[in-house]
Amino acid sequence: MSDIDDVMRGRAWKFDHDISTDLLSPGTYAVDPVEVRMLHCLESVSPSFASDVRPGDVVIAGKNFGCGSSRETAAENLKALGIACVVAESLSRLFMRNAVAIGLPVLICAGVHETFTDGDEVVIDLETGTIASAGGEQLLQGEPLPPEMREILAAGGILALLDSQTAG
Repeated sequence: MSDIDDVMRGRAWKFDHDISTDLLSPGTYAVDPVEVRMLHCLESVSPSFASDVRPGDVVIAGKNFGCGSSRETAAENLKALGIACVVAESLSRLFMRNAVAIGLPVLICAGVHETFTDGDEVVIDLETGTIASAGGEQLLQGEPLPPEMREILAAGGILALLDSQTAG
């Protein structure tokens, strides 16, 4: 099992609508190792993101997060930077599947983009689909992740889950 819990708490990094996989993982660095790629994650929209993000932080975004190509490195870069969860108004289905497959939690939640700002402390419950301000002043109901997705996340990704199932 990994250290992914159904309930997490983190500092918000807010991004707008239509954050593409090219913004998350610029093609210029496509063949570089993750240690190099992650340093350029979102640099064109937030130059200090990769250097200032801390493990456990949360990405809050508008509609269409992860749009564009099926670049798996987009989710890998966020996970390598220590992002605990991505919460967006809507997610590209490919990005969502890639994220869960590598063990990066994601949540769709209407109203999240207008409710939270950079630096807000948020509490996310993947089982219930809620996202709240740390003090409980704001509470939104998102789309809870199905048990199968939470099982993949808890294992640390699909490969780790499959390894655990075949090891027995």
